[in-house]
Amino acid sequence: MNNETDIEQPAAPSYWLTRFMILRLLGAIYAVAFLVAINEVLPLIGSHGLTPVSLYIKNINQMLGGTGSSFMRLPSLFWFWHADSALVTVSWVGFILSCLVAAGYANALIMALLWVLYLSLVHIGQEWYGYGWEIQLCETGFLAIFLCPLLEMRPFPRRAPPFPIIILFRWLICRLMLGAGLIKLRGDVVWRNSTALYYHFETQPIPGPLSRWFHFLPRAVLRAGVWFNWLAELAAPLFAFGPRLARHIAGVIMILLQVTLIVSGNLSFLNWLSIIPALACFDDGCWAKLLPKRLVRKADAARENAAYSKPMQTTAWVVTVIVGLLSIQPIANLFSPRQVMNGSFDPFELVNTYGAFGSVGQERMNVVFEGTADNDSTNNAHWQPYLYRGLPVLLNRRPPQIAPYQLRLDWQMWFASMSSADDYPWTLHLVYKLLHNDPIATSLFKQNPFPKQPPKYIRAILYRYRFAQPGNAQHNWWTREQIAVWLPPLSVGDPRLLNYLRSENWLK
Repeated sequence: MNNETDIEQPAAPSYWLTRFMILRLLGAIYAVAFLVAINEVLPLIGSHGLTPVSLYIKNINQMLGGTGSSFMRLPSLFWFWHADSALVTVSWVGFILSCLVAAGYANALIMALLWVLYLSLVHIGQEWYGYGWEIQLCETGFLAIFLCPLLEMRPFPRRAPPFPIIILFRWLICRLMLGAGLIKLRGDVVWRNSTALYYHFETQPIPGPLSRWFHFLPRAVLRAGVWFNWLAELAAPLFAFGPRLARHIAGVIMILLQVTLIVSGNLSFLNWLSIIPALACFDDGCWAKLLPKRLVRKADAARENAAYSKPMQTTAWVVTVIVGLLSIQPIANLFSPRQVMNGSFDPFELVNTYGAFGSVGQERMNVVFEGTADNDSTNNAHWQPYLYRGLPVLLNRRPPQIAPYQLRLDWQMWFASMSSADDYPWTLHLVYKLLHNDPIATSLFKQNPFPKQPPKYIRAILYRYRFAQPGNAQHNWWTREQIAVWLPPLSVGDPRLLNYLRSENWLK
């Protein structure tokens, strides 16, 4: 005789494959982030960099009253050791550990060390590390610590992923998407009238190889793209905690938006990183249909031999309570008419507020550094441009694919083009270094137009760039017109330049 007790209940969802996917992708992103540091941390903040970390630490210590107070406000290993060797060591150790995680070997100790190392870089990185995805990586990396057993490093360890941490990843994607959607809704009329994509692909920080194709799509398609953005950022996140089917659909929609942004531009590792918490919307039943059978069998075997860990589960609940308490201010910020984007309310960047492209520029401005070997600083001189590695300079150069790598000088110069040189004083330090053919400074560019001897003068010109129509007779990717002189011609002995550098302690 059948009764209710004879009916087999469906098994609760498991997340062994979800953890596998989250950790592998996070390891790859950490590796890229530390690789950028290996290549750029010394030119940017090293002892001979554009904004030396030693000066920054000295100024912060004076402002906050010493190393102890500075550490509590901006926790970083570099308050205690900030020589160039320290910057390089942290970058290389982080890169090596990241590669281990990407290869499948992670535990809580490794993930905690990665979090500490990257947080240390972010907190002394100054404007070069002032982007939303830096604190987003810190928050994501912190949560990942508690997905893993303390010591066991196998891709499929015997300890099950704690479900509260899976929930916290869903909470992260929810805040991330809602923050981005609400800042757009409040920030710019071009989002509200669905015309933002008329401009975005051309004016975004670093266009990619397909950006021009997206820019010239029919206007109806571009308006539909804005509507899809609303669906992904304002509607889908609400279902991250919903029933299984709704949660899976929401995860797909949010990931599709990130994939679209990946192929249409070069937004550093932001979009790859944003995919990670969305992966928590999917359980093993979903992943089993997508991943190789070999991985599925390993996950099944680990689940069948799982050992319960009370310390791991207890720790997960403690972290959940802490994140819940720290979420109060970010939640209030989401509903505030003065919503702040990409900020943190705690010194360890544990629970942050996010948002991207709250406003969209309708014109693309680029600052181009130019040098001349002539003894003439007028327009009659033969001026040669310093080519950025990502930003457009030459009209016939196709935009390169850079992301998930980040070119930090290029990003800062995108911001600088919307302001004046007074707001970016380190550009004068850059000019001084270019006038001396400093190899550390020239390494930030695609090439040095003066390989044999330094230029006599350097200037910076502000141009307006527009995508050229496909199929134009010149086969150009861009058109441009000069708008203004952003920095006047400066020579190596110019007293204005030297006096300013001395006032900033960049020149003794």
